[in-house]
Amino acid sequence: MKAAVYEDVERIVIKEVPKPSCPPDGILVRVEACGICGGDIRNYFQGLKGGIKNQVMGHEISGIVEEAGDGVRFGPGDRIATAPDISCGECYYCKRGLVNLCQNHRMLGTHVQGGFAQYIALPGFVLRRGFVEKIPDGLSYIQAAFAEKVSGVCACQERINVSLGDTVVVIGDGPVGCLHSEIARARGAAGVIVAGFDRLPFVERFTVDEILDNRDSEAVVKRVLELTKGIGADVVICAVPTTVVQNDALRMVRRRGTVVIYGGAPGDGRRIAHVDSNLIHYNEITVVGSFSYPGDGLQKALAQIEQGNVSVERYISREIPLEGLVQGMMDMKCGKALNIMVRPWMPAE
Repeated sequence: MKAAVYEDVERIVIKEVPKPSCPPDGILVRVEACGICGGDIRNYFQGLKGGIKNQVMGHEISGIVEEAGDGVRFGPGDRIATAPDISCGECYYCKRGLVNLCQNHRMLGTHVQGGFAQYIALPGFVLRRGFVEKIPDGLSYIQAAFAEKVSGVCACQERINVSLGDTVVVIGDGPVGCLHSEIARARGAAGVIVAGFDRLPFVERFTVDEILDNRDSEAVVKRVLELTKGIGADVVICAVPTTVVQNDALRMVRRRGTVVIYGGAPGDGRRIAHVDSNLIHYNEITVVGSFSYPGDGLQKALAQIEQGNVSVERYISREIPLEGLVQGMMDMKCGKALNIMVRPWMPAE
């Protein structure tokens, strides 16, 4: 089969590799679509966790089961979607249902072969401890592969209880930022404001009340306070992989409001130089981190798409063959594309 193999930092090679065998307790899947994630782009430039090399990345996967082991809950012909996280089921957090916080966390595309290939074998421990769901009949492979992104956003907003009448500010104009705007609206938010950087034209595809250019962060804080009559937003979601916006979020959220840190920052950018803790203290602001999703996260995301609360077609800039993977990453990184889907069986251009 053909696969895009990550060999080292900034080196992915398209090559012929052996087609995997169906695990006796798992399934063999013909991959139909695999989305490019911001995590894939970060790993391409910084390396996989633990220095892993010679691996196939990609974890936003949809496909069709070609073979299945005995007693497996899926059979040949089943259309499935996956998400990356694999929990151990035995640690402190797993035993309390917090599988996203598993102390022995593993991922498709890092510890197990991912979806930037024509086939993927999912062994039994992935079926038992990972995220593999049947695709609802009305959804396409592209929609199903996009569901992984939706999972984390839905879990985040459910946890902080974005509610009817809320004013929500999203800092970030990538696919995750746009998703936060859609899900907030679906949950009944009365006002949705998106502040972004170099992909603001993409935000215009979505129903938001105001689009602001965060390259002038002082103007953004001022405008949010104007729109909320000096009160501030109920919720501010930092949906960018950088810490520099977090103090601004504290300044534009209302007293007893919530600031969400969504998405990890790479390298030396993990720490913010100065947090105005007096704003948190005197305004009784809740600051929440949000990572991944619970055991029913992928299932709920597929349902949101099926119900029409997420318009997947607005996110997909184009579909590409495996040979276009690196260029697709570059285009997403520099803001030329919102989201790109890899189709492993698409002929090279």
